[in-house]
Amino acid sequence: MSLFIKKIGIDLGTTNSLVFVPGKGIVLNEPTVVAISTTDNKVLAVGAEAKEMIGRTPETIVAHRPMKDGVISDYRITEAMLRYFISRSAGSWRILRPDVMVSVPAGITSTERRAVTEASVRAGAKGAYVVKEPILAAIGAGLPINSASGNMIVNIGGGTTEVAVIALGGIVSWASVRVAGNKIDQAIADYIKKKHNLAVGERTAEVIKMTIGSALGEKGKEDSMEIRGRDLLNGLPRTIVVKSNEITEAIAEPLREIIQAVKAVLRETPPELAADIIERGMTVSGGTALLRNLDRLLTEATGVNAAVADEPLLCVAKGTGIAIDNLDAYKKSIITRR
Repeated sequence: MSLFIKKIGIDLGTTNSLVFVPGKGIVLNEPTVVAISTTDNKVLAVGAEAKEMIGRTPETIVAHRPMKDGVISDYRITEAMLRYFISRSAGSWRILRPDVMVSVPAGITSTERRAVTEASVRAGAKGAYVVKEPILAAIGAGLPINSASGNMIVNIGGGTTEVAVIALGGIVSWASVRVAGNKIDQAIADYIKKKHNLAVGERTAEVIKMTIGSALGEKGKEDSMEIRGRDLLNGLPRTIVVKSNEITEAIAEPLREIIQAVKAVLRETPPELAADIIERGMTVSGGTALLRNLDRLLTEATGVNAAVADEPLLCVAKGTGIAIDNLDAYKKSIITRR
């Protein structure tokens, strides 16, 4: 059936990218990594295969993350990535070039926007549309973005946190901070280095966050886990036990920056819409929304009820699929078409 895939939605994330095909759902979920050979500048691998190479490659192979802090840092590599996604999901025998919708950060400039649409067309799209990520996250989370009342979305991904209040299909107020999952992982690694003299990699830090991380301290029985790393004093491998309250302490600073962004948006929101938000609460999406007690922390810090969306990791990708399938309904939110 791959001959007739006419529409593809792509959530180009800092850490992971997802591809959504209307009627089929998520067809691809791979790390946003491209491996390049330094000798002839060729793309060797994309996605999961390229991520396996991180930290393990010989000097002639470099694993690149084309998205830095939610912003595209290298268009040639991004194009290679889009080409891989389009051919993987539409099949290499495709007769028709599909229409492609790509999520972009809320603060994107018109030059960056043009670069994304051009890269998509060069990568094999017939029509290229780009929509701002908070809008897609809100659509994917099931918020009625075209209604006159205010909807608030907090999308916390790998590289950026984007907070927006949306009404009548457009963004009324928003903020974006380059603090999200990756900075939280980094904070955990730094804390373990400082407190335990142990060096751990980014992958280990991520596992710690997912296993025992919590946005709020736990009273009573704490979770703990064994981790292995390299002792900074003698350079040898060592195993230690870390507790969840230590991790809460380690990630307090990046979480505070996310809370500041949420508060900044609430302060800028017109009173009529602010009343809607107090009534309806805010919706949290993105992979980092899965951090334990994050919704409680946001509720306590802002006084506005925070609820995690269903399948928060998939909200933006689902949003791209819904929006490209209903272009007319969302035409106010769609920025450009070629």
